[in-house]
Amino acid sequence: MPYIGRDTDKLSNIEVLDNITFDGSSSYTLQKGGSNFTPSSANNILISIDGVVQAGNFTVSGSTIDFGTAVAGTSTCDFILHYGVGLITTPSDGTVTTAKLADSSVSLAKLTATGTKDATTFLRGDNTFAVPGGGKVLQVATVNWGGDVNTSSGSYVQADSNFEVSLTPSSASNKILILMNGGNAYVNENREMKVLMHRKIGAGSYSGMSVTDVDSNTSQVGYVVRAVSATGQLQIPHSFSFLDTPNTTSAVTYTPYFRSETANAVYFNTPDNGNWNVSLTIMEIEAWL
Repeated sequence: MPYIGRDTDKLSNIEVLDNITFDGSSSYTLQKGGSNFTPSSANNILISIDGVVQAGNFTVSGSTIDFGTAVAGTSTCDFILHYGVGLITTPSDGTVTTAKLADSSVSLAKLTATGTKDATTFLRGDNTFAVPGGGKVLQVATVNWGGDVNTSSGSYVQADSNFEVSLTPSSASNKILILMNGGNAYVNENREMKVLMHRKIGAGSYSGMSVTDVDSNTSQVGYVVRAVSATGQLQIPHSFSFLDTPNTTSAVTYTPYFRSETANAVYFNTPDNGNWNVSLTIMEIEAWL
């Protein structure tokens, strides 16, 4: 049967090892391509020093070759050949490239990231494992109020100190969804009432909220109730929603302020037949990871 395979002139089990740089020591580390190399035995090594081939006059232990006597730093290693199959042990730093790694050769068990490593988590940029999530409602706070309040002022005034609601976010990255049923406004003909949501953090003071849109124009968080009737007075139901990012873990409190666009009285809420309740609800929404 004819030989099938590589030509016999292509067969070789000779390893060419890295030349040694002598420094006056008697023992040195054998390497191949910068990685430690363990020969089969000392008898498999052929080394040339200053043009003289050495064989059988040294010992090998692991990847260390010992000549039994100091080799002068002025001596030159011409070549080191290993006959037979050797073993590369510990690679030197920076010698293992991604091309040398087999597909799926690195498992989760080898990663040093913190957190639970399993099929339900993913690795974040901060080297921690986390469960995908976000958008969950974590807590809800609400208040109902049935007052009758109006103003003729051109400056914003609070609707009522009893019409405010607060919660303490569990994370500064979470958002607060604000939902308000503002009640039944009374606005005279061709007049308007402006409503602006206010927020305070912790024990601080209320201040108007603002948001920056995609054109970098800052606008107030609120709305306008306008009567467009030519005559008379209109009762106008009004409501509001907004997703706020307070960036805090201190208590956050919200309440509406309103004002008249003219000197005419505007009613934030007017009881209809003596009973008209309004509500203000806030929800903490878990941030997306």
